[in-house]
Amino acid sequence: MIIGALKNQVDRVWDAFWTGGISNPLEVIEQITYLLFLRRLDDAQTQAENKARRTGMPIVNPVFDPDHQHLRWQQLKNESSETMFTRMDREVFPFLRQLGQQVGGEGATYAHHMRDARFTIPNARMLSTAVDLIDQLPLTDQDTTGDLYEYLLSKIASAGVNGQFRTPRHIIDLMVRMTAPTPDDVIVDPACGTAGFLVGAVEYLREAQPDMFFDMNARVHFNRGMFHGYDFDHTMLRIASMNMLMHGVEAPDIAYRDSLAQGASDGDAGMYSLILANPPFAGSLDAEGVSSDLQRVVKTKKTELLFLALFLRLLQPGGRAAVIVPDGVLFGSTKAHKDLRKILVEEQQLEAVVKLPSGVFKPYAGVSTAILFFRRTDSGGTETVWFYDVRADGYSLDDKRTPTEADDLPDVLRRWEDLGAETDRPRTAQSFLVPKKEIADQGYDLSINRYKEIEVEEVEHRSPQEILADLEQFDAEISAGTAELKVMLQ
Repeated sequence: MIIGALKNQVDRVWDAFWTGGISNPLEVIEQITYLLFLRRLDDAQTQAENKARRTGMPIVNPVFDPDHQHLRWQQLKNESSETMFTRMDREVFPFLRQLGQQVGGEGATYAHHMRDARFTIPNARMLSTAVDLIDQLPLTDQDTTGDLYEYLLSKIASAGVNGQFRTPRHIIDLMVRMTAPTPDDVIVDPACGTAGFLVGAVEYLREAQPDMFFDMNARVHFNRGMFHGYDFDHTMLRIASMNMLMHGVEAPDIAYRDSLAQGASDGDAGMYSLILANPPFAGSLDAEGVSSDLQRVVKTKKTELLFLALFLRLLQPGGRAAVIVPDGVLFGSTKAHKDLRKILVEEQQLEAVVKLPSGVFKPYAGVSTAILFFRRTDSGGTETVWFYDVRADGYSLDDKRTPTEADDLPDVLRRWEDLGAETDRPRTAQSFLVPKKEIADQGYDLSINRYKEIEVEEVEHRSPQEILADLEQFDAEISAGTAELKVMLQ
């Protein structure tokens, strides 16, 4: 994490935006994203110019041609605040929008999401403050730039109603570590938001698979073929793209898509080896626009069930998924709920159900959720399902979500990595294995309380006669004390 002076600078700029009238945290991050992108474009062209001088070869399709040199970051940052403000509004942002219409060239993946960029910084002073901050950032230091953007995004979850866009980072880290991405994986989040799950996978690979970055083919795959994220909110797509850029991924596939719509997944069915997602589960939707392929798997209007059907469609055989679902998916009594659970247990390989405490998404939602871990096999494979009842996640479960010492997540990971030791765990423990036959006998109910045994301590109570005798004695003492008080008052 970023600390000290840099963190304080970010906080000051954030406060300046808010006091200046930009109160939507997404808008603040969006404006900072535009400025970061502009600086990255200039840095990329500077590198190309240095290479051209060394090799004597001309720059192919420069972003800033001779007519647009005055729009480069290194030029803008030295202008007066008023000149900078005017030029940003009248020239830079039209330039970014025009850049977003082009195909190919340096930064094309990110430029694509700038085609409807809007400049909403209200005054020259605020712009100057933001430019000064961004100019001081060490963007050549990948860890620092990634941490900076993560710190900015963390403010979404503490600054307004948009917190639902962000899954808590420690939950993402748990899901990523339990699925353990490999250099060969092709990873997708069909409802990517700010790309938190994809970034989590990026950071895991840098930590756990450092050798892959010394292999040219693995590097190309990492930068251009491994990461895919879809959303139908253009603001989210811009932020997600910049988030991936700040974490060192050159050309991820971050694209506009309504993942449940008719025809949306026709081109990539069976394409992905790993799905990490927290899809929206905000009730129902218009069934007429939903993919008929998904409706054939499960006839429903419930988005959470349709997304599970989508995940099975997107996964390649042997592919695995870790996805967050509302509790209703685990025990819902409709035919669609039961059919989908039966598919996961009987036709695919359901590996684990990790029950999360209901306060994980507070203060924005108190819904109870769980993480499902499964593999697509199309031939069964479920023998036992591992259940874990998470009671504490390292934060208080009220609206404040302050850090606490109680944290089951490290234990979840330890036990997951040694499931053989779970075989003899009693049903009274926090985690245990349940055979597939027992789950089938229970109508494929996946709620942990269906299988958990509650230990009740036997408590010996005194006989009613003894208790009544004590009450009579107390009553006599009260009567005697009352009589004495009356005598004293005469």
